[in-house]
Amino acid sequence: MARVVTPLPEGEEKVQAVGAMFDAIAPRYDLVNRVMTFRLDVGWRRKTLDSMNLKTGATVLDIAAGTGDLCREMEHRGMRPVALDLSAGMLANARTAAPLVQADARFLAMATASMDGITCGFALRNLVDLEACFAEMARVLRPDGSLALLEVSAPTNPVLALGHRFYFGKVVPLIGGLMSDGSAYRYLPKSVAYLPDTPVLLAMIEAAGFVNVERRALTGGIAQLITARRAA
Repeated sequence: MARVVTPLPEGEEKVQAVGAMFDAIAPRYDLVNRVMTFRLDVGWRRKTLDSMNLKTGATVLDIAAGTGDLCREMEHRGMRPVALDLSAGMLANARTAAPLVQADARFLAMATASMDGITCGFALRNLVDLEACFAEMARVLRPDGSLALLEVSAPTNPVLALGHRFYFGKVVPLIGGLMSDGSAYRYLPKSVAYLPDTPVLLAMIEAAGFVNVERRALTGGIAQLITARRAA
């Protein structure tokens, strides 16, 4: 019997689905992340903030902040984070002193040129209308402000790619199902399909008003860090 492939949601259906999914997995989200990535995600977040070269006291908007991992690291560095997330459940489980804002990344409730930096960790594929989101990021950042986007990726090495596909497609849903919500962790590997090809993604960021747009592969290519500066 042929396997039925369920199409990924789009538009406002995706907004509702993503919000509900993250509400459901919020209570154990941090624990599952640490287990699934063997704590590599902790180092990736540190590299993300290192790349921004921001001074103590910098105001940084963390889009899709979840339970506040990046915000807590910012606080350790003397920055002033603002945590924004679509999911009320994630914000309810946030462990950060940062102000919490529930909002869609397409409509940032921030003043123009009010932020020194913007981060977004593992959420680009969950956003609806990336072009609109990048335009809002550019609006909210001050001229020469720093953008750092951390996201999953796939290795280019054939052997690593094979192992990555098995782990991400089979093991991650199994771990997620045992520790949290199985349907959510079956969806998350599939959600990579939302990401544009790298040249297209980088071009979208540049077109939104950013310069020095660069991509860096992390840990053999299983994650990626995209950095840019707001055009002056």
